[in-house]
Amino acid sequence: MTLVQLEYIVAVDTYRSFVSAADKCFVTQPTLSMQVQKLEEFLNVKIFDRSKQPIIPTEIGAQIIAQARIVLQENKKIKEIISSQQQDVLGELKIGIIPTIAPYLLPQVISSMLEKYPDLKLLIWEYTTEDIIHHLKTGVIDCGILATPLVDQNISEMPLYYENFVSYISKNSKLFKKKAIDADDLEDENIWLLNEGHCMRSQVLNICRSTKNNRLQSLTYNTGSVETLIRMVDVNNGATLLPELALAELSVKQLNKVRYFKSPEPVREISLVTHKNFIKKRMLNALREEILAVIPKAMKQRKKKDVIGI
Repeated sequence: MTLVQLEYIVAVDTYRSFVSAADKCFVTQPTLSMQVQKLEEFLNVKIFDRSKQPIIPTEIGAQIIAQARIVLQENKKIKEIISSQQQDVLGELKIGIIPTIAPYLLPQVISSMLEKYPDLKLLIWEYTTEDIIHHLKTGVIDCGILATPLVDQNISEMPLYYENFVSYISKNSKLFKKKAIDADDLEDENIWLLNEGHCMRSQVLNICRSTKNNRLQSLTYNTGSVETLIRMVDVNNGATLLPELALAELSVKQLNKVRYFKSPEPVREISLVTHKNFIKKRMLNALREEILAVIPKAMKQRKKKDVIGI
């Protein structure tokens, strides 16, 4: 049994395909298949059910793969021990981030990190919360930036900041004349929403449902873009809720449509999350520091804020 063989079965489990796994491991498909077969012969068990498409592990195979992930993580700690002694931030960091954070946070963070740490390679994907959790558990990514709490014992959470939800209201709305609103004020508004799968959609619904808003069901247009929500209000009236960092992208005319909530303000808790066995601590701390450097001081405090569940 070799570490390479363990890497191969983990790759097949992750991508559910021998071809895709071989591509990700930078070997030919016959080479990978042969090594997986050798491991099965050595253990005298079938790790994968090849009759299924996509390929799935057998019952005993799933247990072997779970242990293989632990073995590979422990093996990687040796390199991390050496790296920590060298006081260097180098290597590869794979990051997943939800789309409602990425455009407003990452540009500044990426620029600063690449300048400070020239030996660091960043690989970044925009994923939904569900996909980030899955990819953390399967080792496809190292860390995620998303809304919490997740309430998952296999995921470690490091809260970074608390971002206000603000309302963005059509100039034709009766709420337009208000300086600040509360959730009940949204009862008679049509609320534009992100599509299914986005955690911010769930958070907005959690705020609006508390108002007994019966008009949410009348909306059938869903989008994955905060910018589209803004445009929908501009053109078709109604209202939507935005993350506060998105306000930096608005024009002066658009900012006039923004209304903050009364205290306690609804916020989303944004955290840096990893699998509980994560080992690249030096890179993670560097990322955390760069994020906190661009976040306004007021967002770093939770006091007098209502964290909305996802």
